[in-house]
Amino acid sequence: MVLYFSGTGNSRRVAECLGEKLNEDVFPLVRFIETDSVCVLKEHEALGIVFPVYSWGPPIVVLDALTRLQTCHVPDFIYFVCTCGDDVGKTADILKNAIAHKGWECEAGFSVMMPNTYVCLPGFDVDSERLANLKLCNMKERIAFIAKCITERKAVFDCHEGMFPHVKSYLIRPLFNRFLISPKRFRVTNNCISCGKCVQVCPLHNIRLDGYPVWGKHCTMCLACYHHCPEHAVEYGLWSKGKGQFALKEERG
Repeated sequence: MVLYFSGTGNSRRVAECLGEKLNEDVFPLVRFIETDSVCVLKEHEALGIVFPVYSWGPPIVVLDALTRLQTCHVPDFIYFVCTCGDDVGKTADILKNAIAHKGWECEAGFSVMMPNTYVCLPGFDVDSERLANLKLCNMKERIAFIAKCITERKAVFDCHEGMFPHVKSYLIRPLFNRFLISPKRFRVTNNCISCGKCVQVCPLHNIRLDGYPVWGKHCTMCLACYHHCPEHAVEYGLWSKGKGQFALKEERG
């Protein structure tokens, strides 16, 4: 089974492709948390967790979901795949520790480079169309490699940590989580047509429509609302002004 968390579709696409290669079911991770249901695994089935990297670490919502995830028995083989625009820092260590706190062991982990989606700070924007397409093309070969490793139950960690991974994950990331994960700066421009798309795509059901979108407190900064807006009307303060959008549509039913 493959469980994923995704806002703009990068991690969902990777999970879908991996599920097809492995012939396994693919589900949103939050489904089991929202319904408080048990994840039913087949005998000797592997469990994969696919998620995006936020500031060189797993999203807090993913770590919280893992602590609450219930399975009918301990998975036979646990692995993760993290999607990133570039490098992932010490994401692997953080995720392995979170799984170890459940009394489980994470036996493999991989990173997959996907199109950039973070636009909420100066100097950050989406990739050019050419670079985004190149990353998506390379992703297919990468998924084939990962699927082979999972099928063969290889205990391997193949993640692109990048430069100064400890500084990024253990110094910058905590500051990012404390000060920059906030829905307070989200707003809509006069282009908003109150279509409710942002409400539909929010994976945490954190947005309601009261004439115009209203953001609640349960935000993980996935930016699904920003990237899926058909009128490009969602902004994050002034930092996202004039920047691009990127979102992938679901391929599997």
